[in-house]
Amino acid sequence: MGRIAGVTAAETRERLLLAAVDVFARRGYDGTRVADIAAAADVSGGALYAHFGSKAELLVAALRTHGRQLLAEVLAADPGRPVTDVLLFIGRRLRRRRDARGYLIVEALTAARRDEDVARPMRDYVGERADQLADLVRTGQADGELDPSLSPDALAHFCLLLSMGSALITPDLHAVTEEEWATLLARVAAGLAPPSVSAQTGTAQ
Repeated sequence: MGRIAGVTAAETRERLLLAAVDVFARRGYDGTRVADIAAAADVSGGALYAHFGSKAELLVAALRTHGRQLLAEVLAADPGRPVTDVLLFIGRRLRRRRDARGYLIVEALTAARRDEDVARPMRDYVGERADQLADLVRTGQADGELDPSLSPDALAHFCLLLSMGSALITPDLHAVTEEEWATLLARVAAGLAPPSVSAQTGTAQ
């Protein structure tokens, strides 16, 4: 059940997840039927339900697998990169236009407000993102880049608000120049440094 001739179960699942990203982004969660995703993936409804128990499960699985995971990509490319540099690099990219993967988080967050079946897995997903960011903050604190008196969980929450909010306030709604945004982020990052480093930066300026 749920198998397509000549295609492995893993390939079928991946096909469904990619189709889900596209269909959810175009039609929204409420406007999407499970049959729409099965048709876009060129699989049967039975194949879909063999892998995912519900539309909500498919939405969060698509977000987890193919959502915009810039932090993970940056860390994988350069594990030794300074934490402040990582945060600034990601922050500078937030002002850019979203693709289908970027809009997926909007659909998931909106659906989670109305549907507890979506809210439950979304709490786990957001919690995982927050934990990853908090661990990154702790690394920066241990290396002397970030003020150790700051709450890693609070700073992670702040980063999540920026990241997920940027999916809602897109450049076509309100835009700032890259230079303006980078200058603001640099000022924020300087404020996160340990007091002695912040004082030295202020003196240098």
